[in-house]
Amino acid sequence: MRITNQRKIILEELIKCSHHPGADEIYNLVRKSIPRISLGTVYRNLEFLAASGMIKKLDFGNGQKRFDGNIEPHDHFRCVNCNTIEDIPFTMDIMPLDENHMWVKKRIIYGMRLEIYGLCAACSAGK
Repeated sequence: MRITNQRKIILEELIKCSHHPGADEIYNLVRKSIPRISLGTVYRNLEFLAASGMIKKLDFGNGQKRFDGNIEPHDHFRCVNCNTIEDIPFTMDIMPLDENHMWVKKRIIYGMRLEIYGLCAACSAGK
């Protein structure tokens, strides 16, 4: 896998962000270093980086993909008011699937994801 200068800068900008930006925001950040880069190039490189396991692509069902530079296993909190995505700063103890259960045996499970949602600290302070 070849890490081009564009991919390197996209990855660096994403790692600096703790709020899980979308492609449009990453594009605006990258344009500071590469003014002539296109939005399509940023999208393609984000997809490449996600497919290669260097970043995570997050889909919370609202139509906008978000990206995470932290590839370590962790869960997320999503604010239903401002749509902020935060890493949950502690481990969630979730019971593993019972591999002997008939429901599980009939499926191929690729992974699990836990999403906690509600109001973030800023939004809940205003309520």
